[in-house]
Amino acid sequence: MADRPILLSAPMVRALLAGTKTQTRRILKPQPIGDVIQYGWSRDDGAHWTDQSFASYRLRIWAGDRLWVRETWQGLSFGDYLPTNSSQCEVRYAATDPCADLDAEARGYPWRPSIFMPRWASRLTLTVTDVRIERLQDISEADARAEGINGIWDGTPFSPDPTATNKFTVNIGVGNLNAPTAAGVYRMLWEWINGEGSWEANPWVVAYTFTVHAGNIDQIARAA
Repeated sequence: MADRPILLSAPMVRALLAGTKTQTRRILKPQPIGDVIQYGWSRDDGAHWTDQSFASYRLRIWAGDRLWVRETWQGLSFGDYLPTNSSQCEVRYAATDPCADLDAEARGYPWRPSIFMPRWASRLTLTVTDVRIERLQDISEADARAEGINGIWDGTPFSPDPTATNKFTVNIGVGNLNAPTAAGVYRMLWEWINGEGSWEANPWVVAYTFTVHAGNIDQIARAA
């Protein structure tokens, strides 16, 4: 078992807190090459997956590992609320701060990127229960919902355009459908994050399933 950080955006953090996100997908690196990979994958031991070309992938994250969530944040000193690096401070999280959408001057403090969140400031811990390798477009409707998608496109929080309509055209392998499916919304989210054409590229991804624990990873360990 290993403890590792994982970066998640504000919408995904809110989905974790709401109890609607139990999966995440990350691009497999390096991507397999050659025609033989069409025959699929086999798990050859507790830490490797092997494709039919006998290329073995030792995944960085495996079942049983714990992930502490890194999100956009700021540490504020007690009393005067000046930004600080100290663990003895109040931590604000952009995903749930009511002042998050104000500019830094109006809010009184800037945000720090998630990549700079230290372990002590994390408030969410994920325990990985399953790991599998698949094509991105193989995601099912149930898996899309497990990604935190509710299947309704309202323009937020997955669109940079707050005026987006609640109907949109998606292509989920059976033609163009004007329907707000969870898989369709996930496709739009993926392309928003990874860029135009990233869905059509259909890369191999690692799908992680996990349970969510509200609390710092070290506090949870001490309580246990």
